[in-house]
Amino acid sequence: MEFRKSNSLFNRALKVIPSGSYGHTSPVGSLPTHFPKFAERGSGYKFWDVDGNEWIDFMCGYGTVIHGYAEPSIEHAVRELRADGNIFNHPHSVIVDLAERLTEEIDFAQWVVFAKNGSDLTTWSIRVARESTKKPLIIKAYNSYHGVDAWCDPGLGGRVASDRAEILQFKWNDLNQFEELFRKHGDQIAGVILTPYHHPSFAPSEMPNSDFWSTISQVCDKHGAVLILDDVRAGWRLDCGGSHRYFGFVPDLAVYSKALGNGYSISACVGKAKLKNAASEVFLTGSCWNDSSAMVAALQSLKLSTEKNVARSVLDKGKIFCEGLEMAARKYDFEFYMTGPTSMPYPWFQGDEDLYLIQKFCEIAASEGLFYHPHHNWFISDAHSRESLRSAVSETEKVFCRLREFI
Repeated sequence: MEFRKSNSLFNRALKVIPSGSYGHTSPVGSLPTHFPKFAERGSGYKFWDVDGNEWIDFMCGYGTVIHGYAEPSIEHAVRELRADGNIFNHPHSVIVDLAERLTEEIDFAQWVVFAKNGSDLTTWSIRVARESTKKPLIIKAYNSYHGVDAWCDPGLGGRVASDRAEILQFKWNDLNQFEELFRKHGDQIAGVILTPYHHPSFAPSEMPNSDFWSTISQVCDKHGAVLILDDVRAGWRLDCGGSHRYFGFVPDLAVYSKALGNGYSISACVGKAKLKNAASEVFLTGSCWNDSSAMVAALQSLKLSTEKNVARSVLDKGKIFCEGLEMAARKYDFEFYMTGPTSMPYPWFQGDEDLYLIQKFCEIAASEGLFYHPHHNWFISDAHSRESLRSAVSETEKVFCRLREFI
């Protein structure tokens, strides 16, 4: 594939944008010479870059797209509403419809607030926990990602020691270490924020042990700590009523984004009634947060997810894909595993600690038009058909064959 236009645009971007592109879209974090740097359009489970190259997509806008790019019923709803305007001095009435829908679908939710990104509300949620308990400390898991604010971001630039002075950490699934934090600091812990399962970067995903969530919940209840579920990445890919139902527990607060709007920027935090007063006291606003287009997109996306049971669908389709890839890898004697849930798996070669194999694998796949990211979990969208996934598995078998040449 050629990336002449993409590279030319990136050279222009370098002059006016720090690093040309930053964060998770930075070429440095993926395959800078084998991936395009700019996209042009998308449809269903495919996208096209600015050079016209066609890609079978397994990143789905880093998880934001669950029904497929440019899903017709969502785009129709957005066009219809946007004809009358988008952002006003006051919220559009669709905000009430969306809030009611979320409180109906998420069993413990009795109120909702909206923002634009996951980070907006993960940070807001820990403030609600502090306001409610009048305590300062927050517990998270090591190497967990909860956004770009200084208390949790994965970088070092611009951070000072005080940014994390009141953040405690424990190793995922190490319940002894978790309980020890409460033994030492229990009277000062405001809340615990965790993802439904552990999805660190540059490492396999790790599911919770059988007693993980029951223990976390019991300890939080015992000490009056607020249990916050960061469901930003996994929401609607494990259960249409929230990932807590998939794992069998009930949080006090939960934050959603990504798949909520099927590509439109929106996030939501839902909570139990006991936290509603505290939520009212923690300031939250943004000039563009009353984005009626994103809200109507979310409303239609939720409708599709429920009517078609999309969480079950993408898990089942993902199983076909994941099992197919693991079987293809075994034919060429690779110890290759798709870790984590099948709807959003993380690929891992056993013993590939320097990440050489996964990078070379994704390079070869890219030459076949398969968009596989080497350092982030992948995503299945409901637009992927079983036939398209079996075809991708067949193409990937050739990738494993070629990969043997580099061992």
